[in-house]
Amino acid sequence: MKLFARAPGKVNLSLFVGARRLDGRHELITLIESVSLADELELVTRVALDDEVVCPEVEEPNLVSRALAGLRDRGWDAPRVVVTIRKRIPIAAGMGGGSADAAAVLRMAARLSRIDDSELAELAAELGSDVPSQLTPGLVLGTGAGDDVEPRAGLAPHAFVIVPLPHRLSTPAVYAEADRLGLGDGELAFAARLPDLWSALGPGQRLPERLLVNDLEPAAISLCPDIEPALAAVREAGADHAFVSGSGPTVAGLFWDASGGEARARAQAAAKALAPRYPGACGAVPVPRDFGFPLFV
Repeated sequence: MKLFARAPGKVNLSLFVGARRLDGRHELITLIESVSLADELELVTRVALDDEVVCPEVEEPNLVSRALAGLRDRGWDAPRVVVTIRKRIPIAAGMGGGSADAAAVLRMAARLSRIDDSELAELAAELGSDVPSQLTPGLVLGTGAGDDVEPRAGLAPHAFVIVPLPHRLSTPAVYAEADRLGLGDGELAFAARLPDLWSALGPGQRLPERLLVNDLEPAAISLCPDIEPALAAVREAGADHAFVSGSGPTVAGLFWDASGGEARARAQAAAKALAPRYPGACGAVPVPRDFGFPLFV
């Protein structure tokens, strides 16, 4: 038996960082959107003693192998599987590729053999704070450590240019640098972010510039100075807003649509213009909830 699924990458349109929690993570308020730049996963059942993950770019153990082990610990009784991952999302680049892959495997597991939704959600949260937001692709508002997620209606039509950089950043290192630099909001300012974001999230609305903020961006630039000229290049290519995706170093440009399809065309033109300097630059669009739905093949 064989299943296929796409694992879309994500961008953080808003990422506000609050105080460090007792568990070492930070309080977050973040608006996360799944995009069409996606890994591809193939799951094949087999007669064997162990599950296997095949992904030359990522070392074991990884989030997908941990997801499979967690499923088995919860009594998932499907035959043993081989999961092959074809990477498209930049690795250690702030787009949640590993989390997206783990979430895709959880969706595939539920399609292959019944497992309770609450157990899937619990395992997703155990795997990492980005996994719950990727369990169902789309636009979600994340609070807590980013793992308490709520789906939101789509914004006004828009598209992105995604600009990978030839560097990797560790998410814990970026948060440590943010702490060192004293980034993030004070308690009162952080508390005010959530109602402000809520009020701006009407269906079909543009997110205002004051909320298109990534509090981790200065920390990512501090650790990877090449981000700054990439941001400038994306702005020069015509993006309405340029930002670091998550903990970086991937840079993204946001293009709002003024007329049908214009945003996608502008993003694709920007990718073409940026590609000679930034290989791998590509256009991307938001994806719906069913984008990552597993299919038997």
